[in-house]
Amino acid sequence: MLVEKKDFGAATSGKSTKLIHGGVRYLEQAVKKLSIEQFRMVRKALKERKTLLKIAPHITRPLQLITPCRTWIEGVYYYIGLKLYDWISGRTNIGGSELLGKKKALERIPTLKKNHLFSAVLYYDGQLDDLRYNLALIQTAQTHGAVCFNHMQALRFEKNEDGKLTSVWLKDLLTGNEWKSDATVFINATGPFADGIRQMANQALRPRIRVSRGVHILLPKHIMNSHSALLIPQTRDGRVLFAIPYQKHLLVGTTDDETSLTENEFGPTTAEVHYLLEYINEYLDVNAQPAQVLAGFGGLRPLVMAESGNTKDLVRDHEVETDAASGLISILGGKWTTYRLMAKDTIDTAEQFLGKKVACTTENIALIGSKTFDHTTAIQLQQESGWDHEVVKHLTSKYGDQSLLIAAKLTTNPAGKDRLLPGMPYTLAELDYVLENEMAHTIKDVLARRWGVQLADWKQTRELIPVVGNLMAEKLGWTAEMQSLFVKDYLEELTLLEKDLTG
Repeated sequence: MLVEKKDFGAATSGKSTKLIHGGVRYLEQAVKKLSIEQFRMVRKALKERKTLLKIAPHITRPLQLITPCRTWIEGVYYYIGLKLYDWISGRTNIGGSELLGKKKALERIPTLKKNHLFSAVLYYDGQLDDLRYNLALIQTAQTHGAVCFNHMQALRFEKNEDGKLTSVWLKDLLTGNEWKSDATVFINATGPFADGIRQMANQALRPRIRVSRGVHILLPKHIMNSHSALLIPQTRDGRVLFAIPYQKHLLVGTTDDETSLTENEFGPTTAEVHYLLEYINEYLDVNAQPAQVLAGFGGLRPLVMAESGNTKDLVRDHEVETDAASGLISILGGKWTTYRLMAKDTIDTAEQFLGKKVACTTENIALIGSKTFDHTTAIQLQQESGWDHEVVKHLTSKYGDQSLLIAAKLTTNPAGKDRLLPGMPYTLAELDYVLENEMAHTIKDVLARRWGVQLADWKQTRELIPVVGNLMAEKLGWTAEMQSLFVKDYLEELTLLEKDLTG
């Protein structure tokens, strides 16, 4: 059983840079510091990169990245480094790196600033829709017997006379109902909030998590005008930034600043927007302004402290911790690319409590949406639905082969073909499908997580909130007062995010 306090992907899991990568900067650190730990982390992440592309092809893709070089020495340095990246990938490599001259670099990204551009290095990583991938994992787990709840809070544990966990009290945050669930094994997989659950199980445990704040902004895609992504290899304060084509937009991020833990959603501040735009304007021949920012989002990154409490050694890899007193298993740290290894290590630990051992087969299990998905899916969807290219592309990129189930709804309700608003690809049939099959209970569940509109375009989100709220009220039986309150609350939340941006 999976219990999620808010909605699936509502926090860290849905606020990533949308990359499947080994970590070029980690490889650089491994070489500079002669760190075998960093090297191993890169190697296993590169192997997993190929696996993620294989088991969910509808929501992942190979991504070409360009690193501009301002001198011949930079070009040689990054080319050697990325050739090492290729070599570590071995048989799982998804594309070879190349050293590009100035002319070839400008062909890939025409808006690159020509001044000081000597050459560029091209390499490959992967891209994913993290929100849809997260949901595909949940739906796939359900087909294998998992029971999954969102908007369900863990309140407190019960223990036996030996101090071992036996039950957890849960609260349905939509209805207010509370109930108790018994279990043999309890797993804490709450990212930045892991310490709260650890200390709920055992107050004597020391905190293990430090959090950093990472924000992204979304700009119009034409600002870079490329299918390739841009890697800015080093900012003046030693960070790495990405500018990535993401759906119809340009995703720019991320920052990395130590911060305090919060459950409140947050967006980029004025200072963070200026920081990101400064580098976009430095590397691209544009004059991007804060007024062009379409949306933004922020997330908390969980970093694991050494058991001694030494804060100097914060690692990006994951760790499975078992509390001997309570029996709680906690999976700490980690990143999207290695989520499957995190799960495997955690379940291997849980099996010790259960007294059995089962081989892990998730490397070969196609996720929901990808089992029959290929290049013909879009053609079949268009033929069966009559939807235009924009709607078809949107549905296949979000739902894969499940998009055909959305089209099937048109046989009983032809009106489902209609768009909710002109100029947007969202239809009534898609909304009906999401409400019936994807555990979306609130307007925000739909717009922020199932469709990802809030992360990409705040103006579109504002336009959709009352429309989707009205349709959900009909479908879910909300009263007029409930509908009005839900719409008002979400609009106010959006206003607070916009205030973060404007200061």
